[in-house]
Amino acid sequence: MLTIRHVTGYAATGAAVLALTLSGCGGGSGGGSGGDGSSSGGGSATSSGSTGPATATLTTAEVGKLGTVVTDSKGYVLYRFDADSANPTRVSCYDTCAKVWPPATTQGGVTTNGIDKSLVSTVKRTDGSTQLTLAGWPLYRYAKDDEPKEAYGQGVDGTWFAVTPTGAKITTPASSPAPTSTSTGGIGGY
Repeated sequence: MLTIRHVTGYAATGAAVLALTLSGCGGGSGGGSGGDGSSSGGGSATSSGSTGPATATLTTAEVGKLGTVVTDSKGYVLYRFDADSANPTRVSCYDTCAKVWPPATTQGGVTTNGIDKSLVSTVKRTDGSTQLTLAGWPLYRYAKDDEPKEAYGQGVDGTWFAVTPTGAKITTPASSPAPTSTSTGGIGGY
């Protein structure tokens, strides 16, 4: 009987770890994946007025040569991806891509500071999570930004850009060189 209890305990622990891993990296069942880890799968846009246990906050910050950028509640720079689309909203960063470029998600509502709330919405990802959008563009963090107000993701592979409070991409190069596909071993820094 003791052996059965240990096996059952290990199975429950393993299931919990798997669930946390999948929810934390935004990966999972990411639809048809291209060779670069992106997917042409989309998601449906929804309003930002949903309620739930966690409310996301979008705010602004001055970041080096980039100027005013959108950040999450902890001050991390948020980015948009040129392979996505805003009209209609379409997410294309899943699986490996989403590990390097984690989606900015919410489990509830969204509050804003310095951003017109009418520009903020959400899109449902294929894994069931809810990703924030600004002017229709899905928003992401960059895993290599270790500190608030870092913008190492700026301009990576010419497709990832910090976002302005209106949802436009910032094309100004960051003050420090952004890692490129050559230095990170793959397209889009992954």
